[in-house]
Amino acid sequence: MLRAATLASGSSGNCAVVSDGRVHILIDAGISTRRIAQGLKGLGIELRHIAGVLITHEHIDHVAALPVLCRQTGAPLYTAEGTALALCGKWSGLEERFRVFMPGQRFAVDGLEVGAFATSHDCACPCGFSVTDGARRLALCTDTGMITPEAREGVRGAHTLIGEFNYDPRMLRTGPYPVYLQDRIRGSRGHLSNEMGGELAAWAAQRGTARVVLAHLSQENNTPGMALAAAEQALGALGLGTRDVELIAAPRDGSTGWFEV
Repeated sequence: MLRAATLASGSSGNCAVVSDGRVHILIDAGISTRRIAQGLKGLGIELRHIAGVLITHEHIDHVAALPVLCRQTGAPLYTAEGTALALCGKWSGLEERFRVFMPGQRFAVDGLEVGAFATSHDCACPCGFSVTDGARRLALCTDTGMITPEAREGVRGAHTLIGEFNYDPRMLRTGPYPVYLQDRIRGSRGHLSNEMGGELAAWAAQRGTARVVLAHLSQENNTPGMALAAAEQALGALGLGTRDVELIAAPRDGSTGWFEV
C-alpha cells in the first residue's frame, strides 16, 4: 500500500515522504535534519532507512537539510542536472550523492518508479514528481508560476495530488510584501494562486484524482480556509464535492500524518 505525508509545507520549509512500507522516499528536505528525523519517527520510520531524496529545485526552503542529511544517511539525491550544479556551487562534498535526470525521464528508486516533469519557477531546472508502486500513484506539483503542459501530463491519472495553493490574490495585493516581490510571486515563474491551484485540482479530479493535498500555503498571503474554499469552488464547478475528492490542507510547520495514496 502506497502512503504519503507532508512533514512541512510552506515558504519556511518543505518536506514530504512517500512509502510502500518497505521503500521510503523523501521529496525535498527544506527543514532541519532533526525535524525530518522527528517527523519520520512519528510516522514509524527511522531516518537511516530513507532510500533517496527527490529534489524539486535548489531554493533553501527545499534543500536546507542536505549537508547534514548527507552526513547522517547514505541516501542518494535525485534531481535535475541544472539543480545539481546549482547545489554543488552552494555546498561542496555533495557531488557523489547526485543521481541526475532530465525532466520527462522516469527512473527507479529501490522498486518505486519515479517520473519527473518540468514546472515553471525562478531557478535552474524546476520539476515536479510522480511516484508509483505500480498500483497507486502520487503526484507532487508545487513551486510553479503556471501549470505547464508537462505538469498536466505529470499529474494525469494520479490517485493523490499534492498541489500548490500558495496565495490569495487580494491578500497578496494588500499585504506587507513590496511590489517587486508581489510581481515575482504572481509571475509565470513564481507560485500558483488558490484559483490556479483549484484549476489544477479540478483538472486532475476529472481524470481520476480522489485526494488533493493543498500545499505550500503562504503564511502572509493565504489561510487554509481560503485555500480550501477555492478548491471546493473549482470542484463544485464540475459538479464534484468533498465526497468525491478528499481535500487536506497541509500544515506549514507540522505533519499531515499518513494518508493513503
